[in-house]
Amino acid sequence: MALKVQDQSPEVAAMAANWPIVEALLGGTAAMRKAGPAFLPQWPAEEQKSYKARLETATLFPAFERTVSVMSGKPFSKQLTLGKDVPKKIKTWCEDVDQQGNSLHSFCADLMAEAMGFGLCGVLVDYPQVGNAARTQLDEKKLGVRPYLVFMRHGQILGWKTKLVGGVTQLTQLRIAEMHEVEDGLYGVAYKKRVRVLTPGYFEVWEEGAKPDDPWIQVVPPTATTLDEIPFVPFYGKKKGFMCGVSPLLNLAYLNVKHWQSQSDQDTIMHVARVPVLVMTGVDAPSPDGTGGTQLEVGAAAVVRLPPDADMKYVEHTGAAIEAGEKSLEKLENQMVTTGAELLVIKPGEQKSATQSNNDAEGNKCDLLRMTETFEDSLDQVLQLMAKWVKEAQGGHASLFKDFGAATLSDASAQLILSLRAAGLISGETTLREQQRRGTLAADLDPVKELQAAKDDPPPAPAAATGVPTP
Repeated sequence: MALKVQDQSPEVAAMAANWPIVEALLGGTAAMRKAGPAFLPQWPAEEQKSYKARLETATLFPAFERTVSVMSGKPFSKQLTLGKDVPKKIKTWCEDVDQQGNSLHSFCADLMAEAMGFGLCGVLVDYPQVGNAARTQLDEKKLGVRPYLVFMRHGQILGWKTKLVGGVTQLTQLRIAEMHEVEDGLYGVAYKKRVRVLTPGYFEVWEEGAKPDDPWIQVVPPTATTLDEIPFVPFYGKKKGFMCGVSPLLNLAYLNVKHWQSQSDQDTIMHVARVPVLVMTGVDAPSPDGTGGTQLEVGAAAVVRLPPDADMKYVEHTGAAIEAGEKSLEKLENQMVTTGAELLVIKPGEQKSATQSNNDAEGNKCDLLRMTETFEDSLDQVLQLMAKWVKEAQGGHASLFKDFGAATLSDASAQLILSLRAAGLISGETTLREQQRRGTLAADLDPVKELQAAKDDPPPAPAAATGVPTP
């Protein structure tokens, strides 16, 4: 059956299958609880009341969210740099690149986090429609009209068409989901679903009907623009093809869900173990109506009378399952750190001939570096589209910080632990214990005493610059 304007294409639907788990994990404990049995299955024969109590007390260890934050932030740990070939006017616009107060650096940091979490997002380089109010570039300058960037999140991309032009894949159609704000009484607002359809040199807008089953209505007819291409640039996590990507941390997401489930099991068994069960043997059981049998009154001043040879005692959990659960959770947490750290491990690239590359380091890159370089390529396309809107010859180039990577997985995971500590996401004691586990610190070091010793013996303040060399 033919797709409707509001439908996802099969390519988008395939990518979207991975999005619910990421959306829930990035939403934190509240979102995971709301997802209910999707990520915390109800046990066989478990009563709904018991399951609800278990779900409402479950808490998320935010490993995926923390790793996305740390990894996507590394290329932006230093200021994004615009090359000398970027026109002066575009540099000025980059100080408020989306006309919402965000610099290009801040805008791209959010873009990188979205791409790393979901695998695909994009930027629409838009330009205001001014009609007859501006007939020349001078008129547009007086009106303050200029190109700006619109962040297109993963769920807004509905589908596309392409063709090959000179061996290069180009968009011939793109459908983007939008929300249109309308007045709702004196003080409120409501939102209507819309779809923007872009083709080279044109765009049109469709809006949902009054009722869910009503057909969508074209509210903006095909309208001409001054560009001969669709001003959209995709940004990828792990690129799988043109306009197709997947989160490079998807395996970590699944481990995080496993931890969510295992932590719930551990909390349940801890609850059971903390409440001993009173057992009586050799006594008569009461009748169904509660009468007869041995009556029991429990309290500090109560006396229990038992028949001869009867016994009463508390049965407690041995604790073996608790210890096993703790070790399992600890192992899972270590696996999550290792999985996230894999983005920083330098990997050999494909073998290249001398004519293809004379730089041995070219192939030896970590996944995060490859992703950052792809991000830079997309960013250069954004700058070129900004230039094209105002008829500049070129938009220039942008550079991100790329001095990261580790030789081994152990080094990479140790580096990730330090990054989590620097971001304030784990404690100093946890940092030292994790480094002990990786063999970076001595096994007999006491983290609590070491932190106190560090507080008592702070590092010396850096010497003031005097121009005199230090002996």
